[in-house]
Amino acid sequence: MNDRDVFEYAVLRVVPRVERGEFFNAGVVVYCRAKSFVAARTHLDEAKLTALDPQADVTGVRAALHAVEGVCRGGEGAGQAARDDAGRRFRWLIAPRSTVVQPGPVHTGLTADPEAEVERLLTLLVC
Repeated sequence: MNDRDVFEYAVLRVVPRVERGEFFNAGVVVYCRAKSFVAARTHLDEAKLTALDPQADVTGVRAALHAVEGVCRGGEGAGQAARDDAGRRFRWLIAPRSTVVQPGPVHTGLTADPEAEVERLLTLLVC
């Protein structure tokens, strides 16, 4: 018996000056269809942000990262995505965009605990 489920994840990147294409990792978004689970965890390294762009809007970048977490949680804090299921919210968050906070490519894996996977990936890929 296999007690692990397929999950998908994307790393959230901060691209302070889109025209330069330089970025650093600042979070992860994890989706597990079998568990109807979607969650994001973020960590903004302000030193990296200001090293890439001394004029960066730190408050704005932090707000954008927190907005991703809010969309994952759903409910009123998710804005237009409030009533969408976990899969629709994940697909909306990983859609390519040319903004300061961008999703990286989607990867897959197997997990018995999607919540623990979010924390593991944050530690491995961001912090």
